[in-house]
Amino acid sequence: MPTVTTIHDLQRLFKKRVPKMFNDYVDSGSWTESTYRANETDFEKIKFRQRVAVDMSNRSLKSSMIGQNVSMPVAIAPTGLTGMLHADGEMLAAKVAEAMGVPFTLSTMSVCSIEDVASVTTKPFWFQLYVMKDRGFIENLIERAKAANCSALMLTLDLQILGQRHKDIHNGLSVPPKLTPAQLWNMAIRPRWCMNMLTTKRHSFRNIEGHVKDAQDLSSLSVWTAKQFDEKLSWDDVEWIKQKWGGPLILKGILDERDAKLAVKSGADAIVVSNHGGRQLDGARSSISVLPEIVEAVGDQIEVHMDGGIRSGQDVLKAVSLGAKGVYIGRPFLYGLGAMGEEGVKIALEIIQKEMDITMAFCGEQNVTQMNKSHLYL
Repeated sequence: MPTVTTIHDLQRLFKKRVPKMFNDYVDSGSWTESTYRANETDFEKIKFRQRVAVDMSNRSLKSSMIGQNVSMPVAIAPTGLTGMLHADGEMLAAKVAEAMGVPFTLSTMSVCSIEDVASVTTKPFWFQLYVMKDRGFIENLIERAKAANCSALMLTLDLQILGQRHKDIHNGLSVPPKLTPAQLWNMAIRPRWCMNMLTTKRHSFRNIEGHVKDAQDLSSLSVWTAKQFDEKLSWDDVEWIKQKWGGPLILKGILDERDAKLAVKSGADAIVVSNHGGRQLDGARSSISVLPEIVEAVGDQIEVHMDGGIRSGQDVLKAVSLGAKGVYIGRPFLYGLGAMGEEGVKIALEIIQKEMDITMAFCGEQNVTQMNKSHLYL
């Protein structure tokens, strides 16, 4: 078994074990990928203040996100196609998240359905919703999330249209994969992945399958998105969804303080500062660079979370110190899942947790809820 000490170790294994089509889907951005890269590199510019001769004992990473107690201020982000990286991937990740005491968020575009994830968990998870033109289908998804006892709904606001993702276009990304000679070869040289995928019948978008006409015959994610995602999404729709849902609502995709203030007015419980992992507007600022401005704009009127570029526990701690109440990890857990399945997700979360704990100690702090800008050089 290879030695894994960092998220980047998992990333290297992931690249070896997952076919190129899905490898590129996870590890890419839109257009020139400048925002995708900035999400990571902007974290490197932020430095910690090391303290000495202070009490570092009895440290705690425990916190809360939208009123839910968490073992650390980290949640698993909603990611599409997760079940194509490893058989039943969303189900495995949800089980690990529950065991580790952090929230799991299921994507509308997941391979495993809401009901699939509910069948393997004992505690409520969160559900992420995309707004589609068929409002009846949206109501159906919300009702299914309620029936599964999901404790929060995350509404993604930054995917009314799909960003130009060149690698996905070149690879002919589809679910299930098109069996072209190139794709067959790419899968054949990864027998571990092939054998694993044969252990499940879940190979399509099961939240959509049987509910949206022709969805089970998808040949292209881009084609389906262009047909179904609603370009007219507005704040009136946010209010409508809030009423239909009736529970904690998180709005994802906030990058401008004006939108953050509108989110406060909408009555949402939290916002996620996010540029969709650099996969939508290339040339947008990194999430971490925008975070302090959003926090200052809304104060304590709404809970502020963030995602984008997280590759370590230190990144999480930097975001928390800049005012994030919670931080979402997407690619780190996907690397773990693709590299080592359920165990890989557990290792990814343990790496994040350990790095947070040790770094917090070096900063001279005992409780993660006390981390703030004074612990950083800005």
